[in-house]
Amino acid sequence: MNTEIVDFGNIKTGMEDKILLEKVKNIFRKISSAAIRSERNPFDVKLIAVTKTVPFDRIKVAIDLGLRIFGENRVQEAQDKISDCRLHCIDCDIEWHLIGNLQKNKAKSAVQLFDLIHSLDSAELAALLNKHAERAGKIQRVLIEVKLSEEETKHGIAKEHLMDFIEAVSAMKHLKLEGLMTMPPFFDMTEKARPFFRELRELRDKAEKEGYRLPELSMGMTNDYEVAILEGATMVRIGTGIFGERR
Repeated sequence: MNTEIVDFGNIKTGMEDKILLEKVKNIFRKISSAAIRSERNPFDVKLIAVTKTVPFDRIKVAIDLGLRIFGENRVQEAQDKISDCRLHCIDCDIEWHLIGNLQKNKAKSAVQLFDLIHSLDSAELAALLNKHAERAGKIQRVLIEVKLSEEETKHGIAKEHLMDFIEAVSAMKHLKLEGLMTMPPFFDMTEKARPFFRELRELRDKAEKEGYRLPELSMGMTNDYEVAILEGATMVRIGTGIFGERR
């Protein structure tokens, strides 16, 4: 969990900001509770505030409240927000994560913009990210997205090809593979998502037994993040639960 957000005292806010503050506090309480129930340290779970369609003025309020990791779905939408953040929050130590599908023609921009890319899903994309990271003099942090659902709208590497892909990505000098990500189908009953989260953890554990270090599991969103934490999530991606319904 983001260690920066430990004290909400003496924050002066308007009504809208107070609502945001209460939502953030509630999410941290639930993260802590789920982590403790799973016999884990709450500070090992990172909250990624998803800012799709959220204007920068609201993001700035979230920064002022102590949030430090933000996730965007699209490269193009993220560009102006990240630029504004770098201009107005120079000393805030903000991380930007790409959590949405990455098109190959956006690979160069993604390397320039994002600290961590959650959605690496093909050998071709890996090669492009590695090339652009080398040219930028950067080691690009990445997660492999694993497709565990039959839904056509979901992206990711098929689990039967995962070990070969982990081996290939791990050999690339300008990529740092830090873990796995998945997106299960949406369920009204969140327990139905649990098998998908468990399967991702088991795939990670299998890879680690083969000698790969994959500490991060990015799984769980507003509707199911508590179940994801119970199954081992180290990163939860929450947008609606913080900023409300998309406008």
